[in-house]
Amino acid sequence: MTENVTLGVEHFGDPAAPLVLLAGGPTMLSWPDALCRALAAGGRHVVRYDLRDCGASTTVDPEAPAYTLRDLAADAARLARDLDPRPAHLAGIGVGGMVAQVAALDHPGAFAALTLAGTRPVAPGPVDADLPDHDGETMGLLFSRPMPDWSDRDAVARFAAVGAAILGDDPDAARANAERVFDRTPGTEPAVQLANQLGTVFAKLDCTPRWRERLPDLAVPTLVVHGRNNRFFPVGNGEALAREIPDARLLVLEHAATALPDSTVEEVAAAMLAR
Repeated sequence: MTENVTLGVEHFGDPAAPLVLLAGGPTMLSWPDALCRALAAGGRHVVRYDLRDCGASTTVDPEAPAYTLRDLAADAARLARDLDPRPAHLAGIGVGGMVAQVAALDHPGAFAALTLAGTRPVAPGPVDADLPDHDGETMGLLFSRPMPDWSDRDAVARFAAVGAAILGDDPDAARANAERVFDRTPGTEPAVQLANQLGTVFAKLDCTPRWRERLPDLAVPTLVVHGRNNRFFPVGNGEALAREIPDARLLVLEHAATALPDSTVEEVAAAMLAR
């Protein structure tokens, strides 16, 4: 990558096959291994990557990032072009879905399809009046907990498991994923662990200008995937994306919350491969 930025990536499938680029939310492990393998088995070159200040990507100062959301979008476009001269299928989950929206709008020639999973059409912060905000009771439980000792792998994993249970996700899967994230994190400093485990660096980004009003300009096949039980970004956010992006398909996962459980992999992979 240019601009002294290196992005951590992982490849699945044939490098000569059409590219599906998975933007982390914020780490690449937001995308389940099983989904990556299923997409690769469907004839795609799958590459998942860490956003800046996460995983194996460049880490500088997660408490005061010297880049913007639009820089993260440019990272996605640059990485896609470096990997394959053909336009890619770009997918983003959670905050990575915000990156993907802006990337597809700002760099339309880089992408031939778009998947937006568990995300919303506005930046972190106050939500638009017509969009459902985070579930208040859930957020109260989630954020009233004391922070763990970020240098203690087991404490961090327990914290993630309890948080997943509050959100309606599988606590055992969250614990295992948190351990993997911990092992990939380039340090135990609280800011670095928070950026990797909770994505808190995103709340410090400059996410202007707004992009929601530009969504009708998207001219690529788009799939919106959302868990019916998502309490962090309630399903109305996915419904809004599907309404405002021309010809978008909405796939609501009836028994999913924030994460993509392995039980949904077959359905999500088939929908993505059809885009």
